[in-house]
Amino acid sequence: MSSVKIFELLDVLDNLKHLKRTGWVKCGVPEPETVACHMYRMAVLAMALEGQIDGLDAIRTVKMALVHDIGEAIAGDITPHCGVSDQDKFDLEKKAINTIASFVPNVGEEWTMLWKEYEEASSLTARVVKHLDKFDMIVQADKYEKTHEIDLQQFFTSTVGVLKMEPFATWDRELRENRMKRINKAE
Repeated sequence: MSSVKIFELLDVLDNLKHLKRTGWVKCGVPEPETVACHMYRMAVLAMALEGQIDGLDAIRTVKMALVHDIGEAIAGDITPHCGVSDQDKFDLEKKAINTIASFVPNVGEEWTMLWKEYEEASSLTARVVKHLDKFDMIVQADKYEKTHEIDLQQFFTSTVGVLKMEPFATWDRELRENRMKRINKAE
């Protein structure tokens, strides 16, 4: 049996702990969250979905949330504004996840499968994690707007109509209504 390459895995995790999310950096957000912070909050939200969505395996959802961006530790946090094609981004992240999976032969195949399932949005779990990803992004944008008095409308614009699954659709509507009230009050 192959053993875990613990120090290589720790290097990957350390990269994620310090890799600031590109979208926030490009928008000039002071002290932006890291990829690890993003994945952690998604995982906690996934746990909170236990019993909220029929047929959802919350543990599998947590696992997917924790590996969906793990390849960014090697490939970097590539956004649609980085000038990298979707196919090139996919290929870079696939190579990265395969490298990371080799560090953990006991669970590497599962991590790779979860990442691929997420990328293809081929299951209820993957669709929920995609919704968690987008919802976490706009919640974070709202927080940064309030904290730093910065306009992050582009994140709200890019997600209009994306969160269709419940409870995300309701949460999205509530967040946007509260944001508009805040903006209108400030004018």
